[in-house]
Amino acid sequence: MIVVPVALGDRSYDVLVGPGVRSSLASVIPERSRRVAIVTQAGIPVEVDPGREHQVFLMGDGEEAKSLATVEQLCREFSRWGLTRADVVVALGGGLVTDTAGFAAAVYHRGVAVVHVPTTLLAQIDAAVGGKTGVNLPEGKNLVGAFWQPQAVLCDTEVLATLPEREYRSGLGELAKYHFLGGGRLDELPLDERVAACVRIKAEVVGSDEREGGRRAVLNYGHTLAHALETAGHYDLRHGEAVAIGLVYAAELARTLGRIDDERVAEHRRVVSAYGLPSRLPPGVDLDELVELMARDKKAVSGLTFVLDGPNGVEPVTGIDRPVLDQAFEAIRERPEEPA
Repeated sequence: MIVVPVALGDRSYDVLVGPGVRSSLASVIPERSRRVAIVTQAGIPVEVDPGREHQVFLMGDGEEAKSLATVEQLCREFSRWGLTRADVVVALGGGLVTDTAGFAAAVYHRGVAVVHVPTTLLAQIDAAVGGKTGVNLPEGKNLVGAFWQPQAVLCDTEVLATLPEREYRSGLGELAKYHFLGGGRLDELPLDERVAACVRIKAEVVGSDEREGGRRAVLNYGHTLAHALETAGHYDLRHGEAVAIGLVYAAELARTLGRIDDERVAEHRRVVSAYGLPSRLPPGVDLDELVELMARDKKAVSGLTFVLDGPNGVEPVTGIDRPVLDQAFEAIRERPEEPA
């Protein structure tokens, strides 16, 4: 077992990484908690034992279930069961579950404890760590939410073997981001160490900027275009696939602005390609719609804002003109195959 601390003063907690760590769940449940509400989905083939009275609450599948309606449903079910402020919610599933159940925990009785047991690679290295919770609106991804730190996060790498291939590859899209946030050649590490390395990077960033007042925005590298693609495409792209496209777009944008050179762009494309992820815009995308959606991004407090690579590393950049956006779009457009 690898233990990665998230240092946040009196809200500090540990992330446990390794095969079988879900068996440690009972040891991280707060002592005062009599009941445990386990939020999961019907198709998740993982069970946990919190060591005390518990009940399973199911939420729907797909991004449509990541909604205020689901949060209301969960809170009403918690209330009917008699969950109190002293009890705890366990989110068992991927990022959709940890985001939604975490937000329900944050608002039920104005906040009850939550423990995350992420079952996908994407959730283990990103969604379940750092306290961001939230749901979607028709207008965009994750527009309603709260910062609510968990009591603990149990990243059981054993369960990743049960993931469908596309779901696992989607997690690699989020992992690709960490290559450019100080992770180096993460693809050369064993799985447990790779997950732990990503968690360490995120924990260090979150510890320095819990509520995204500045530096934490770097964790959204590749996400500005990614969220727009997911919304515009009605979620026919997995999150990690959209992030992969967003990473290459961000690299092309940074090169257009003179922030990075051709070699650095090539490294972005190498990492994305090595993970078998897409690097071009899906056919038929409306660029005007993408720009409009990107303008609604949570980072966009001073106009369109992107997280871009540069001489000082990855950082937020504002004030980018439309012709520059279009030049970078052109670099990632789908092109017909050239004749041999």
